[in-house]
This record gives sequence, structure tokens and C-alpha cells, in this order.
Amino acid sequence: MAHITFQDVKHSPEIRTYIEQADRSLLALGYTEHSFAHVTKCAKVAADILTALDYSAHEVELAQIAAFMHDIGNVINRWGHAQTGAVLASQILNKMGMEPADVALVITAIGHHDEETAYPVNAIAAALILADKTDVRRTRVRSKATIAQDIHDRVNYAVEHSQVKLDKQAKTITLHLTINTSICPVMDYFEIFLNRMLLCRKAADLFELSFKLTVNNQELM
Repeated sequence: MAHITFQDVKHSPEIRTYIEQADRSLLALGYTEHSFAHVTKCAKVAADILTALDYSAHEVELAQIAAFMHDIGNVINRWGHAQTGAVLASQILNKMGMEPADVALVITAIGHHDEETAYPVNAIAAALILADKTDVRRTRVRSKATIAQDIHDRVNYAVEHSQVKLDKQAKTITLHLTINTSICPVMDYFEIFLNRMLLCRKAADLFELSFKLTVNNQELM
């Protein structure tokens, strides 16, 4: 068995091909960007959370790997993509020679990240959930032409600034958003993302943190 690093995964031609094709399928279906910008940001946020909470470097790296690979199941179909993604990741990582215990942690996180079946079953899964569900930003919108008709694009486009901050002393993890309310009202955000925010609360609970949401400097959760 080999020590498979985040860099090995990040530069794997096979993994990158699956991510690219998955995003092309989501583009055809009308979804926001799910390509390298999304998965790279998720990997960074997940790593930052575990690092700030003093998890080991190895656990941080596994979180990065899980976050980078979490959406590859979309290459098969959007429906059930967390579970198919976990199976794909298992095949790829085993073939690369990753230790079975590490594969198990990565695929557990991937398999538990989608809203319909998600649950923070361990620290890596919780970090992935927090990273994935807080990635709302203007640059995920593929075309301005969709903003008027599509509430998801409209809400993402309205977000001018987004940042996740962990305050270890206060025991909080906060998603700070700046939303241009001339593009959409704040309630539109809650209409489509409330379940995600509640899931973030569960993930924060695993770390004994409180999840907070501030929009335009007003605390809403």
C-alpha cells in the first residue's frame, strides 16, 4: 500500500476527467458550476476547518481528498451522485494503492454529503458538508441570462462576498455573506438553502461548535 497524497489525487488524469465530464453534464442540466473551482474551494475550506480544530495532518489531507472528489458521481447521473461517487472513489483510490482504512474514511464522507441523505457521521464528513454547503458565490453562475428565471442562479449571483470563519474561542463557525438585495431579497436565499444551513448546523455540532449565518452584517442564524 502507498501513501496517496492530495496532490496525487488533484493531478490524477482519471479523476480530473471525471470531474470535467460531470460538470459538462451538470451544465447541460442547468446546474451551477461544479468543476475545479468548486471542488478546490471545498478542499481548502474543509482543510482549514480541521486544521483550526487541531486534527492531524493526515486527517486534514483525507478531508482534502474527499472534498476534491465529492462530486465525481455526477459523471454517472445527478440522482444518487453521492453514493455512486463513493463507489467510483473507492475503485480509483484502491487502484492507486491507498490504505483501506483511508479509503473507507474518504468514501464515507463522499457518500454522506448530499442533502437528501447527508449526515456528519465523522469529522471528515462534517468538514466536507460545511465546505460544500457554504460554497455560494457569484462565480458559480455560468450565464447572466439565467438569473431572472432561475432562483439558484439569482441567489448565487447576488452573493458579492462569501467567507467561512471559525472562532475556536467562541466555539462558532460562521458563514458571512454579502448579498446584493437589488438582485434578490435575502428570503430567496433561505427559500433554497435553508436545508443546507440546517445540515451545516448538524455538522458544526459534531465539532461542538455553533453554526452561524450573517448576511449583510446581520446575524440570521
